[in-house]
Amino acid sequence: QVQLVESGGGLVQAGGSLRLSCAATGRISSINSMGWYRQAPGKQRELVASTTSGFIASSGSVNYANSVKGRFTISRDAHENTVYLQMNSLKPEDTAVYYCNAEYWSGYLRKDSWGQGTQVTVSS
Repeated sequence: QVQLVESGGGLVQAGGSLRLSCAATGRISSINSMGWYRQAPGKQRELVASTTSGFIASSGSVNYANSVKGRFTISRDAHENTVYLQMNSLKPEDTAVYYCNAEYWSGYLRKDSWGQGTQVTVSS
């Protein structure tokens, strides 16, 4: 099992910055990738950014949604087992609940673990 705890959401004005953190505990060695998703009211949950850097897949790939490229950066502190999402030049349309996700192996099964979600609100 992998457990995730998020922090760092809040209220910020347009153009501002926030950094989200996601601390993973449990079977860290079974993690294939970690990422951030978001869900705005009335919309489906969407991928914001993901990384395989330092995990089983070890391809070092990083993926971003087109809407956040150049503004958001995902990174990992391997020592702290924490993944960060640095969000710069925030826009009102970035307002959503942000969820941390980890894909991990449980035996031969690939499973997902989710954080509790953290609210990000960007005022215009």
